Formats: sequence, C-alpha cells, structure tokens
Amino acid sequence: MKKNKAYILLVAASLFIGSRAEAVTPDSLQLKARVGYNIGGTTPIPLPETIRSLDSYSLTPSFMAGFDAMLPLNQQWGIMAGLRFENKGMKAEVTTKAYFMEVVKGDQRMAGHFTGHVEQEVKQWMLTVPVQATLTLSRKLMLKGGPYVSFLLDKGFSGIASDGYLRKDTPTGPKILMGNREGEWATYDFDDDMRSVQFGIGIGADWQISKCLGVSADLNWGLTGIFPGDFKTVEQTLYPVYGTIGVFYRLK
Repeated sequence: MKKNKAYILLVAASLFIGSRAEAVTPDSLQLKARVGYNIGGTTPIPLPETIRSLDSYSLTPSFMAGFDAMLPLNQQWGIMAGLRFENKGMKAEVTTKAYFMEVVKGDQRMAGHFTGHVEQEVKQWMLTVPVQATLTLSRKLMLKGGPYVSFLLDKGFSGIASDGYLRKDTPTGPKILMGNREGEWATYDFDDDMRSVQFGIGIGADWQISKCLGVSADLNWGLTGIFPGDFKTVEQTLYPVYGTIGVFYRLK
C-alpha cells in the first residue's frame, strides 16, 4: 500500500513537472524593442563637504535604444535579458572649497586642493546588457529588477577650473590663482583614465498601453565608479545614476 502511494505521488509529481516544462518553451518567449531618454548624472554619494553647491545642470542628448527577450517561468515570474545602445552624459557646474583634483594650466600640470568654480562634462557611449527578474502583477503592469554590465565604446571626462585658486599639493601649499578667461583658467581631461566596463543594478516597470505598445520607467544605479579604484586624482568615487523614461513595442 505504501509502495502504491509512493508510486502515485511520483507519477503526479512527474506530470506536474512535465506540464511546467511544456509551458516554458521558446514559443513563450516575449520580444520587445524599446527607446528612451536617460536623465541623471555622475556624482559622489553622498555629496562631500568640499562641493559647496550645484550651480547648474544641463541635459545632454542621452538616448537609449535596444531590445529585450523575456521568458516566463510561470504566470507571474520570468527572466529577461537585453541589449542597449545608450549614452549617459551630463554637464554641470559646481562651487568647491579645498576639493582635491589635478589640472593643467598652460603647459604645467599640477595637483592640489581647488577652491572656486568647476565646469564638468561627462560622456559615456556604451553597450549595456541587463539581466533581470520580472514580476507580472496584471495584464498591464510588469515590474523588473536585476544587475547590468556596460561596455564603454566612447568616454570623456573633462572640464574647467576657474574663478578661484589651487593650493598646490597640500591644503596649505603655494596658491595658484585661476581666472575666468581662457589662458587664466585651468583645464582637466581624464578620458583615458575612465573604466571600460561598468557594473550596476537596475529596477523598473513596464506599463502596457495597448496590445503592442507600452511605456516604461527605469532607475539604473552604478555600483562601480566611472574610474578604477586606484585612480586618486579625483577626490571621491563618482557613480553613474540615471533614470530612463521610454516606450516599447512588443514584437512577439
């Protein structure tokens, strides 16, 4: 009798697993094409005391285009992977006090603690591969979240230091004055020092408007700074934090 019960349970379990395996097939794969706009910045977290104020912030053409493939595991859960071609850029101006950085004035390169006005421009063209778990809450709403890796194709980190002075090498070192006109200010350019690969985590939601068309909102938070850990020329670790507003079209 016990053997019969065990046999029945084994058959029932086999039938259940078989039905689940049959339900999750390549035919159930969902494909979406999407475009969006990235809004955010590259910033230390939290802002240090040496950055006294954010004086201006400008959006740059930071577009995203790509596609996703989502495989449902059951009626609610699934796994999704994608490929994005995107730009994460920004322009900002800040006022600093004793902020450690390296600059070039004329033909002289110097490092020290800068007090004054800093203009900064960041550009990052990349291919991003997200891998996310999905949770379908209704016919219209799907939540998603998981890690991503970005491979940079083009990168730039440059700017101007002006309207202030640099204490060379130490906070009490020689004072180097910086004016507000070309020839008087100093510049910096760390393009070649930036990481070529970034890692982070993203969360978001897709809202289906019609059978094929929908809108999306995402937040992508870099877990690695845009510079390697041994890069000490910029005082703090700078993380890329960007939100994306987009639309998608379901292809399958």
